[in-house]
Amino acid sequence: MGTIHYGGSGTTVHIEDRALAHLKVVISTKLRRGESFTLSWRHRDDEERGRSTLWLHPAIPLRFVFDDAEPTTLSREWIERLADSANSSGGIMLVPEDVAPAQDAEKR
Repeated sequence: MGTIHYGGSGTTVHIEDRALAHLKVVISTKLRRGESFTLSWRHRDDEERGRSTLWLHPAIPLRFVFDDAEPTTLSREWIERLADSANSSGGIMLVPEDVAPAQDAEKR
């Protein structure tokens, strides 16, 4: 289970390493371009029920920490779906890798 550390307050978000690796690519690309956006996700089963959203801005400190020392093989399709959602008015919605694009659209 990887972690995003966001902002000076030390906000932490726990995300599975493989999903975090894909998010890192999309988030880094957006922030490098100077773009702000939101990141939303459903809470894990072991957390309080619901969902959360972060406002990501290039000036706010951000760190990705992975439990696995070895990098994962990335899925171009998953990155593209996450990037498409990042460019929407709703921001990035973290969806499982195996969710088909049509299912993504229904969840927005």
